Amino acid sequence: MTIHCENNNRFLTVTNLHRAIEVSHWGVISVEETIDISHTGAQLKGSFSRYEFQRDQSGFNSVKSFKVYNLPASASDVYYRDEIGNISTSHLRVLDDSTEVDLRPRFPLFGGWKTHYVLGYNVPTYEYLFNNGDKYLLKMRFVDHIFDDSVIDQVTIKLILPEGSKNIRVKLPYPTKRLPDEVHYTYLDTVGRPVIVFQNKNLVEQHIDDFEVHYEYKKLLMLQEPILVVVALYALFVVVIIYDPTKESRLRVSGFIETIHNHCDNRKTICAKFDEALSKFKHNKDLNNYQTIVKKLNTDHKTETQAIAELLSKLKQEGSDGADKVAELQRHDKAFKEQLQQQTVLVERLVANKISKQQYLDSDTAISKKKEDLMEKVNAVLCSL
Repeated sequence: MTIHCENNNRFLTVTNLHRAIEVSHWGVISVEETIDISHTGAQLKGSFSRYEFQRDQSGFNSVKSFKVYNLPASASDVYYRDEIGNISTSHLRVLDDSTEVDLRPRFPLFGGWKTHYVLGYNVPTYEYLFNNGDKYLLKMRFVDHIFDDSVIDQVTIKLILPEGSKNIRVKLPYPTKRLPDEVHYTYLDTVGRPVIVFQNKNLVEQHIDDFEVHYEYKKLLMLQEPILVVVALYALFVVVIIYDPTKESRLRVSGFIETIHNHCDNRKTICAKFDEALSKFKHNKDLNNYQTIVKKLNTDHKTETQAIAELLSKLKQEGSDGADKVAELQRHDKAFKEQLQQQTVLVERLVANKISKQQYLDSDTAISKKKEDLMEKVNAVLCSL
């Protein structure tokens, strides 16, 4: 007798589950599950047609979504992603006693098809970690609910304890293979965090049970990370304060250029006084007073020019691009001083009646025009510094 029947129930199997539990005494326990799921039911006959699938939404034994029940009610920051990134086709609903997650893969699962994803969340430490002094007890589920009637071919559990934990003892709800311990490094770790690794096979929903981990941890070790942060920042600030040649050079160059601006302003004032002295000399013809004023102004101008020359030398030592502009300033000032000297000689000849007034006016106009052009160039260079 041959009996042929049809069973369109889905047969989802977790081929591999990697469950990582990271314990932190700072308030949260992180849980991350990396899951490989395969549809081990009757395989799809022929090729897959998206058109036929969209037209007939019954899908028979295809799996469009599956619900993860019984995540802790206090679970927060739940994420669901794969190699591409976050999978947005999921829904989260917080119930009174649990958190329900409706997971929808990127594509429906037919017989023989498989998918891979990562599900993670945080839970408060105080709900699962208990202590008496420096002795701690962690009590959590060995495996959690993945979907109804789930079968897990192989599971690997990694329990990451805080750095400095010792005298670790484990109490398991059923026989489980314990692999060699590992060391996990994360932010601000020095010797690494101890990792307890378990492995088991052929687990079903009835294996959802709690395991216990006893360990000792000195509370003073919680100050290690804040102290490391403070020491690192302090050392960084000290290094920056003690040695930052680039910044020091920029500050020195900035100071030199600011001083050059001041000296150039002083030279402009001296040149204005030259013009004022020439104007007075033309009217009162007091030669002695004129020569005294001009002598002092020449001395002051020479002092300012020498100061700028010394600063130019320092800029060259610093390798500053501003050195070329300051050298250009010096050339323009030298040409301006030559024009001023010609104007002085011209006024003296006019007062001594060696040239006519018309000759003086013609020559003075040309000199004044050259002085204005040179002063515009000086101002342009100063603006670019």
